[in-house]
Amino acid sequence: MNHYIRKGFCILAAMALFLCLSCVPQSPPGNIVYGLGIKVTIDVIPQRIVSLAPSNTEIMFTLGLGDKVVGVTEYCDYPQATKTKPKVGGFSTVDIEKVVSFEPDLVLATQIQGKTVIPALEELGLTVVALTPSSSPEVLDNTTLVRKITGQNKQASELVCDLRARSEAVIDKTRTLSQDQMPRVFYITWHDQLMTAGAETLANDIISKAGGQNIASNISGDKTINLETVIYRDPQIIVASVGMGAGEDLPWQYVRSESRLKNIQALLNGKVYKIDGDLIHRPGLRIVEALEQMALFIHPELFN
Repeated sequence: MNHYIRKGFCILAAMALFLCLSCVPQSPPGNIVYGLGIKVTIDVIPQRIVSLAPSNTEIMFTLGLGDKVVGVTEYCDYPQATKTKPKVGGFSTVDIEKVVSFEPDLVLATQIQGKTVIPALEELGLTVVALTPSSSPEVLDNTTLVRKITGQNKQASELVCDLRARSEAVIDKTRTLSQDQMPRVFYITWHDQLMTAGAETLANDIISKAGGQNIASNISGDKTINLETVIYRDPQIIVASVGMGAGEDLPWQYVRSESRLKNIQALLNGKVYKIDGDLIHRPGLRIVEALEQMALFIHPELFN
């Protein structure tokens, strides 16, 4: 009997030790260099964090750090709990005084704030780290950086590993496709004027990794595109960004009703799809969901 008691005690002790180790926060990272090439020293794990981008806010909440977020932008709307957080202005119109008033020990910024907002905050003595991913792997790398900065535990690490595995599961099926096996894709972000996402955008990265060819990859960034160009390049698949602002699904409706598009292959074959714009434009962790959806649109024979 004593043998079994001792054995049971050892098992319980081991489980308790494992749980304790899982919950013990890691040490802060010390010196780091983030995406803008700026070096920052973080010697104490931040407890009051202001997020200056919806994507940053999503990462914080996904990692279970919502209670440490003391300020967000007016555009931070996911998850639902972000809507009750105090606001520090717009995405590109940050109210510096409000940020300072929240007494954050870390501000998570992004590239668009690199010229004025970040220098202004640093001038006031605040610690700022900018997350600047341009691809889905970089989103996960940035998430790992946030996890280290905030001393998150093993569970957060496992979350990132799981998302990386889901992303690789898609890429493993598309990386060997020949050029002929990669359909031409038109990604429409707005209809009036006609807008799309070219090279150096997350959407372009997602289309490529999902096994498609972006017909706008010859342009850079989010730009206008002529309707005549779209017709000439004859996309086999059209994906419309929906749900952004008050636009609802207007880009999708435009594609379905524009008579000059009726003879392109995507319309003839019924391959016009919707995707939540926040999934594919925000460099947050839902980018993996965007990749999976895009892969299903482009290659249902591989992912259905």
